[in-house]
Amino acid sequence: MIKEIVKDEAILSQVCEKATAEDAPIAQDLLDTLASIEDAACLAANQIGEAKAVVAYLDDDNNPHVMYNPVLRQGLQPVKVYESCYSHEEDVKVTRFGRIQVVYDELVDGKLVQRKRKFEGWTAQLIQHMIDHCKGKLV
Repeated sequence: MIKEIVKDEAILSQVCEKATAEDAPIAQDLLDTLASIEDAACLAANQIGEAKAVVAYLDDDNNPHVMYNPVLRQGLQPVKVYESCYSHEEDVKVTRFGRIQVVYDELVDGKLVQRKRKFEGWTAQLIQHMIDHCKGKLV
């Protein structure tokens, strides 16, 4: 279901709870909402009113992906970038890593399976932005 984007900083600044396999409907709402926004690249669950650590993003080929409980394990090549956010009006200058390693859960056959993966470039930036959302950190 397509959800409205939350802009309330009191909601967005709360640390998200750990997600479980039962949060699969939230992941689907994220994917539906992401697909409904022109030029959207990523969304975190708290941006649609759910305080769970679930995020969705589009890769370089515009394929959607969902991560449950993402955690940044390593960051290399820090760089200053300007980011925009659907929950925030102005672009903000932040430091992001050009290369990262992330540990996250993926829903497989109704169960969460832990994954570890490396990302770089634009996708790495998106994932760091969403991890910040899960921590209640606003750009």
